[in-house]
Amino acid sequence: MIIMSVDFGDSRTGIAVCGKSEMIASPVCVISEKDFNKCIEKTAVLAKEQRAEEIVVGYPKNMNGTIGERAEKCRLFSEELSKLVDCPVKLWDERCTTVSAHNALNVTNTRGKKRKAVVDAVAAVIILESYLGYRRNTSAT
Repeated sequence: MIIMSVDFGDSRTGIAVCGKSEMIASPVCVISEKDFNKCIEKTAVLAKEQRAEEIVVGYPKNMNGTIGERAEKCRLFSEELSKLVDCPVKLWDERCTTVSAHNALNVTNTRGKKRKAVVDAVAAVIILESYLGYRRNTSAT
């Protein structure tokens, strides 16, 4: 199944996708858009271009499991996105993915403007890899 992941942000939204084999998550792009509705529209267009059969939106719960303002905004994003696409849109716990993305970029010594441009796409890859691992380990369909 082609699965697309979204790391929604107020200014930049990372997008990643995996192919039908569900083996490798790859970064697609970063949407630079501050307007909430335009970002949703651009994400829906990308989902159609990528032929996504499922979309996973990062859901940043607080470390104690509670739902904060950021998670609520991501929930709303996923609900609105689901109205524009013809596939299921799911929320996926993404605690610490941005930290993990920064750590990965430290390893590759990616700094400055280049880092800012890719960190959200890397976070989207981490979200998707986590979700794919869950699917493999639980035989989720």
